[in-house]
Amino acid sequence: MTTLHIATPLGVIADTHGQLRPEALTVLADCEAIVHLGDVGAREEDRTILARLEDRARVFAVRGNIDTAGWAESLPAHLDLNVNGRRLHLVHDIADVDAATAAEVILHGHSHKPRNEWRDGRLLFNPGAAGRRRFRLPICVGKLWLDASAVRGAIVHLPV
Repeated sequence: MTTLHIATPLGVIADTHGQLRPEALTVLADCEAIVHLGDVGAREEDRTILARLEDRARVFAVRGNIDTAGWAESLPAHLDLNVNGRRLHLVHDIADVDAATAAEVILHGHSHKPRNEWRDGRLLFNPGAAGRRRFRLPICVGKLWLDASAVRGAIVHLPV
């Protein structure tokens, strides 16, 4: 498990589907670490999305169901992080999380539906989709503040 100590919010992005919006980069500009929760993109050139995020912050990513290009094979399906003493579990589809997973925060994507909900003592957080619009769902990213006193999340709707 990777351990991070950060003084800024953790940036959370998912479901870019080959499109990294400048508005998302603006919202994530103050984050020293960013997690991408899968569905980066299916094309070979979509790997540049992670590189562009890495130009701004340390990036941790998991593979989504459309991440089928060769570059995405190195992305794990699940990833555990310890951020400021808080255990986080990253996965693309929340249906793939074992209920016994020891984590205070489950970060997921896939549904494109933003979620910031405490359930059974843990935060279930989906930043929504930051790429192409699906149905009438909003275009969003998220931020998490993790410290000794609390875990707080925010969904940021992008003005697109």
